[in-house]
Amino acid sequence: MFINIAHATGAAADAATMPSTQDAFMANMVLILVLVVMFYLLLIRPQQKRFKAHADMLRGLEKGTKVVTQGGLVGKIDKFNNDQEVVLDLGSSQKVTVMRSAISGVYDSVPGNDNKKASEKAEEKAEGKPAEKAPKKAAEKKSAAKPKTAAKKKTTTAKK
Repeated sequence: MFINIAHATGAAADAATMPSTQDAFMANMVLILVLVVMFYLLLIRPQQKRFKAHADMLRGLEKGTKVVTQGGLVGKIDKFNNDQEVVLDLGSSQKVTVMRSAISGVYDSVPGNDNKKASEKAEEKAEGKPAEKAPKKAAEKKSAAKPKTAAKKKTTTAKK
């Protein structure tokens, strides 16, 4: 008997505090609207900015600009065949025709670390000049290793 009374008073209290269906619908719509705004601000807008920057970069390309393609080829723009095709000079008289949309960006030949020797080698390599010879230390290590093996052979022959 007491349980039925408790359930009856609880149901009446719940009915008084429950929001109407229209209020619940509006609260859900507000949450959906907040999610749409978040998706726009976090996903759509930054992607549109990247597309616009890439399109501006492609429009600003000129002959002689050093670029990198989506496939990783690095070369200088030799000529424009039409609005869609570009001829890249890869060096060593190798030329490749690529779609303008396949150019991913302008190539910066500055390495990530500030090592001057590395940047000089990268520039020489890009210009087609021969690289410098191996350092003397590496040659000295190789020559120092040979007498040690010869000394080991002498000691093994002396023991026999």
